[in-house]
Parts: sequence; C-alpha cells; structure tokens
Amino acid sequence: MTIIFSGVGPPPTLRVRSVFTPAANPATDRGSMASPSGGPKWAQKTITLPPQRRGCHLITPMIVKEIRQDLSGFNCGLAHVFLQHTSASLTINENYDPDVQADTETFLNTIVPEGRSAPWRHTMEGPDDMPAHIKSSMFGCQLTIPITKGKLGMGTWQGIWLCEHRDAPTARKVVVTLNGI
Repeated sequence: MTIIFSGVGPPPTLRVRSVFTPAANPATDRGSMASPSGGPKWAQKTITLPPQRRGCHLITPMIVKEIRQDLSGFNCGLAHVFLQHTSASLTINENYDPDVQADTETFLNTIVPEGRSAPWRHTMEGPDDMPAHIKSSMFGCQLTIPITKGKLGMGTWQGIWLCEHRDAPTARKVVVTLNGI
C-alpha cells in the first residue's frame, strides 16, 4: 500500500490526547476515567415528550432531567438519542437565541414546498405530512453525544432540538441509550 502526502517534506505529525488510559489504576489514579468495575455499562430510557406546536424546540432540559440519575454514573461514554417518528426530527444547534429556532423553521418551509399545490403524491395524511417526512430525513432522527464525567459533552451554546414538522401537535417518544464506563 502506498500513502501519498500532498506537499513537500515529511508527513505531518499527528498528536492525539487520550482521556482513557487502560494502564491506569482507577483505585489510585484520581485523573483516570477508567471504570473501577472494569466493564462497560448500559442504560436505556424511553421519554415521552409533550406535544409541541410546529417549529424547533429546545428539549435539552427535559432530556437531561429524565436521564440525570443514570447519566451521573458514567465517566466516559456516548449517549444515543433516537426519535421514534418520521414526521419530526432531532438536531443539535444553538441553545441561547430563539431567533435561530424561528429562522431554521423559516428556512425549512422555504426549501420544502407545502400545501395542495406542492408536487407530492403522498397526501393521505394531509398536505403537511409529506413535507414533514422530507424535513425529518434532512435533519434525521438520531443524535450521538459524548458523555464526560456524568454530563452530556455538548458545547456551551449547543442544545438538543426537537423539530416538529406537522401542524397538529403530537406527543413524541425518544429513546435515550447510554453506554460507557
């Protein structure tokens, strides 16, 4: 196998900072993220979110409230958040200025035509249903978030959004799976 690097000179040095050191002794090394029990843990919870009007809604506080106890038992891992619906979506975006949520809804409504004059064949569930499926596919129905020292490892201005793409508010179910040490 030949690896070709662009540019002149030797290949660049790659520096990696590890937060998990298998050789660490968790009983004596307070900086270690290794689990004293030595094995991975799993936790899973299904959360029913209350009906929301159409648009993008910050749901981080609701999610964290429901998983806080389990989440606190993980030093390092991943949280997988899965929405069990095809006409809503999940995304991570700004958690401070609600104008970002409104602008995102405006953008989605601009690029995905809606109403009786839209070109969609799937209209049995209403004129907003097919556009909701397309919007759901654009953002997706799942997120993976790092867990660090018992907390979701998102940035300061990041939050989990539920994007409701239907006109009629509907309760939504989210399955949160935690895995780590």
